[in-house]
Amino acid sequence: MKKCLILLFVCFSSFGFAQDKYWQQEVSYKIDVALNDQAKTLKGSEQIVYKNNSPSTLDFIWFHIWPNAYKQESTALFQQLKNDTSRTKKMEKYTFGSIDGLNFKVNGQTAVTEAHPNPQYIDVIKVKLPNPLKPGESVNISTDFNVKLPSYFSRSGFADGEFMICQWYPKPAVFDKSGWHEFPYLDMGEFYSEYAAFKVNITLPSDYVVGATGVLQTADELALYKKLGAANTANRTGKPELYKPIRKSPTKTLTYEMNNVPDFAWFAAKNFVIQYDTAQLASGKVVDAFTYYHNKKPTLWTNSIDYTKDAVKHYSKWIGEYEYPVVQVVEGPVNNSSGGMEYPTITLITSPDAKKETLDAVITHEVGHNWFMSMLGSNERQHAWLDEGLNTYFQFRYEAEKYRSNSLFGDAIPEQVKKMPEKEFLTSIYNALASIPMKAAIETPSDKFSSSDEYSMASYVKTALWLFILENEVGREKMDKAFQYYFSLWKNKHPQPEDLKAAFETSLGVNLDAYFKLVNKEGGFK
Repeated sequence: MKKCLILLFVCFSSFGFAQDKYWQQEVSYKIDVALNDQAKTLKGSEQIVYKNNSPSTLDFIWFHIWPNAYKQESTALFQQLKNDTSRTKKMEKYTFGSIDGLNFKVNGQTAVTEAHPNPQYIDVIKVKLPNPLKPGESVNISTDFNVKLPSYFSRSGFADGEFMICQWYPKPAVFDKSGWHEFPYLDMGEFYSEYAAFKVNITLPSDYVVGATGVLQTADELALYKKLGAANTANRTGKPELYKPIRKSPTKTLTYEMNNVPDFAWFAAKNFVIQYDTAQLASGKVVDAFTYYHNKKPTLWTNSIDYTKDAVKHYSKWIGEYEYPVVQVVEGPVNNSSGGMEYPTITLITSPDAKKETLDAVITHEVGHNWFMSMLGSNERQHAWLDEGLNTYFQFRYEAEKYRSNSLFGDAIPEQVKKMPEKEFLTSIYNALASIPMKAAIETPSDKFSSSDEYSMASYVKTALWLFILENEVGREKMDKAFQYYFSLWKNKHPQPEDLKAAFETSLGVNLDAYFKLVNKEGGFK
């Protein structure tokens, strides 16, 4: 999550063999959910088809039931927040959340469930399979669920009339070559999810505007969003055209579909202004782009559609083409400044919009996670740098190219540095970053960092610096080709650090043993 970066503003081949053995599980969801905006609750049901592509026979499946992380102060989430002094302000006032009403069935037969043996992990549950699930076989799993949403203090919840519906449905944990990854929800430390197909029906009061993972299938609603959004994009200085319900019924049901993504999130508010445009990529592919922001004056969000399109075009050129048909950016609660949080095809931004460079940078970073989180589905809890650090490296390039700015230093960058050519500007920025103490090693699991500040410095900043050092050795053109090769090999899969290394070595034609040892090095690189 990018909220940690705001705290830093004040600071200055063997691959083919490995690929042959690769496998990953396959999941599809059909979910029906209804929002009660007065009670701040969800009522839902889901049907899951889970295919075992592993070489192992499974007797159970671990499930994440994330809303229980918000249930009581003994959970891993609350313990982490309370032990991090930089996040104590989050805990000044909050309401709990939870999930109940679970009734798992496997192929129609009631399933036995077990709690996780760790008492802090009440957001993890074991679903026992009535019959062993052999390699290549599939199983149908269903359950109802009720969610009490927490107040918004860690990604999911409600605030200021807005709903952030994240980590909300029962979800199988990842099973890969290392086994099960049934970790609990944490604020500092993100996710690792199986790729899945989603069909989600969302019922809620008719006057809400919704942004969600995937493509809206409700044709008249989508047409209205595009019409209003195009008008607001064309007229950014006048009064925006606001959404009005198509039908007089008190509720509506919207259907969203998306294939081959690791998660599904959705956001809703009554006062969203919609912007809409399209982004044409170098191949000719056209991507629908939407932004949703609060109706207030003045706001730099009137240009948010441009920042969103620019991010998709830049990352597609540098790394590989954006795979999805839509990209969306949502403004978060008005009284929150936590940065942002990404989900497939959609991201939430809670960054102050006082400067266009800052807003553009955080939007670009979050949109960039469609590459480093969604299309390249690394284990963010174990290897946060494969997500945050690789993304930050490209964000810094974007800021330098477009503005000669950098989010970490802000107004502290001297004017003579801003007048430098882009490469010299970036060199100056990274030289300044190299002087900042960064004790923790890059390859540190998210839950092992002593604070969110340390997490940010190692996972974001130190990793970007590490990549820039390699860029200086091999040149930017070869660096881009190495990333493009990595992306082509591991898109929609679960790459590990050794896979990044192998892809880079093959592309660059050099041995990177010594270079990759630096990810385990504490302290600086000098």
